[in-house]
Amino acid sequence: MRRLRDRQVAHLAFGSAGARTAAGRGSCAATLKEPGGFPTELRSNSQGTRRVPDRLPCSIVQTSDFEYELPAEAIAQAAIEPRDAARLLRVAGMTDHRFSDLPALLRSGDLLVVNRTRVRRARLLGTRRGTGGAVELLLLRPVAGNTWEALVRPARRMRPGIELEFGPIRARIVGEPQAGRVAVDLEATGDIEEIVAEYGTVPLPPYFHGTLDDPERYQTMFAQVIGSAAAPTAALHFTPGLVERLTTGGVSVATVELDVGLDTFRPMEPGPLSDHVMHSERYFVPEATVTAIEAARQRAGRVVAVGTTVLRTLETAAAPTGAVMPGEGVSSLFVTPGYRPLVVDALLTNFHASGTTLIVLVAALLGPEWRDVYAAALERGYRFLSFGDAMFIEDLSGGAA
Repeated sequence: MRRLRDRQVAHLAFGSAGARTAAGRGSCAATLKEPGGFPTELRSNSQGTRRVPDRLPCSIVQTSDFEYELPAEAIAQAAIEPRDAARLLRVAGMTDHRFSDLPALLRSGDLLVVNRTRVRRARLLGTRRGTGGAVELLLLRPVAGNTWEALVRPARRMRPGIELEFGPIRARIVGEPQAGRVAVDLEATGDIEEIVAEYGTVPLPPYFHGTLDDPERYQTMFAQVIGSAAAPTAALHFTPGLVERLTTGGVSVATVELDVGLDTFRPMEPGPLSDHVMHSERYFVPEATVTAIEAARQRAGRVVAVGTTVLRTLETAAAPTGAVMPGEGVSSLFVTPGYRPLVVDALLTNFHASGTTLIVLVAALLGPEWRDVYAAALERGYRFLSFGDAMFIEDLSGGAA
């Protein structure tokens, strides 16, 4: 079975840095009697009897339950133009569309929430001082002062005190590498972010072997705030013309920020789902977005998350009542089977890699139907992963009737 193993994403996917385990609001609450199939029971409430997933021990659910066969030819190796010419699978009814058809699939009063993060030009190519050996550094995030968390390659010969040079940028290793991750002190004359933006390049996904005529093709039209190591790919399909048509039709647009980390590419290790430690990412919810969500609810509009990063941001920022709290924080929310969104009503998302936390999120929202949806998409020739096509999920109940 195809899986994007750690060795295939050596300079991008490393050990998790998250703090939240599969416990709490995002915890798994169902087991799998067969791959991708959730046992159910009947429960009654004020709205009648419905079928919901059993709440059984997380340890019964295995990470391997979220693997599927992804043929290499299904992985998109080119960025389609125009952006909104990508295909869009509407899960309700399993109908085929173009992303440009989105205005007809949304309703007047709906609210689209997008991630305005921008991918940092964080890939630096240089040499090791003293030996001249080639070295690659991928900056992940600033830690404190001039200290950054980074990925380094080759990592096996790196030790504290070793100095690296990347044009006008000098880096000194200040900690022992762990699975390729290191802490480095950066030095340069001027603002580090500005110099990195000038001398670095945008890190493309490890499974993308094509080329881009313009590096901006891996930025969304909403990209404003530098901070991510990967693009929030569901928003790559939007164009200014499409957004104009949406707003003309009564659909509003609001923004959040979530710094997308490279752990999003990393397959989960074999074993119980409850053993997986979710990575953590900085997020920010503006006051204006909270106001827009409240206004959408008042007019009976849906909150439509553009991508899993937006869903995780809004759900992390949600109080138990469903009210969204503005401000900045860190999300390590792991959306697993049994989770029911408090804020988000619908989701636009790409087709994700096998065995990743993104597939777990999709399985949580679709229930066992996720396998049928993915199988149909493959059969119909949809393109997968970052530069691939998208799907629109309007029922996030996890298969509960």
